[in-house]
Amino acid sequence: MPDTPHLIIPYAAHPSDACRQALQNLRLPHLDALLQRLTLQDNTQSPDDALSAPHERAQARALGLPDGDGRTPWAAWELHQRGRTQDALHSAWAFVTPCHWQVRTDHVTLSDPAALRLDEAASRALLEVLAPWFAQDGVTLHYDRPTRWLAQGDTLADLATASVERVLHRDVSHWLPGEHKAHPMRRLHSEMQMLLYTHPWNDAREAQGLPPVNAFWVHGAGRLDTPPPSTATVPQVDARLQDAALRGDWPAWAQAWQTLDATALAALHQQATQGHGVRLTLCGERGALTWQQVPRSLVQKIMSIFRPQRFADVCEQL
Repeated sequence: MPDTPHLIIPYAAHPSDACRQALQNLRLPHLDALLQRLTLQDNTQSPDDALSAPHERAQARALGLPDGDGRTPWAAWELHQRGRTQDALHSAWAFVTPCHWQVRTDHVTLSDPAALRLDEAASRALLEVLAPWFAQDGVTLHYDRPTRWLAQGDTLADLATASVERVLHRDVSHWLPGEHKAHPMRRLHSEMQMLLYTHPWNDAREAQGLPPVNAFWVHGAGRLDTPPPSTATVPQVDARLQDAALRGDWPAWAQAWQTLDATALAALHQQATQGHGVRLTLCGERGALTWQQVPRSLVQKIMSIFRPQRFADVCEQL
């Protein structure tokens, strides 16, 4: 049986007035044509302050992973995907991202880690600075890439976390991992801020005109107790709307939508017209809607002609 193509599109809509205005002139013919052929199968709504974004939960469900709020073990799953099955199944893992917290009068926000311009040498040097402090709480750091390390330790097994993109440019206080201030991760945050404030590693960055690293972010934590089930289809997550949406650049977001409609959605529409049972999931800040091509009755076909479902009609649910 051929795989069922499944396309997941994060940041398909946003409740801001500026996004609504951008939507008014947005024309997405391939998406609208798809929605006329497909049947809504799932409508999942989440609170605005949920740790997991709707697209993260939709992807977790499609992969057969736990999708509890902030409790999908993404780091362990990625290790499993790399073939490190024994490591993934016998330890709790998480990602750790070095970052900069922008301190304001009444709140602290998380800046984009990419703006730090960390290279491998600098990242490895910083890991060596922080690793002994994590080790005191039984957490071992491993280098993975300049803006993301791997962390291993039992403390991470039941830790609910939010992804970096979920917290980007937002007040970090609501999103900090650990349910109480005594949690080791909460204490580590405070200790690392004090350590990094006057550390020579940051002094060297300042001399180069680079922003300091004054914090870290833990995400994707948890234990993968069993191998993920073999699934018919690994979903395609098309994140080309993400950067513009997170910047609040709605003209660029609308342009990215048009490109997406002319490429990935045009291809999915073609597959649908050829009889493939395609799936499409649109995700926003609060909701995820999933459509699938299934056999429809004559009445349903007639209704789709006289009452066509279009993207503009479903945005409010995202």
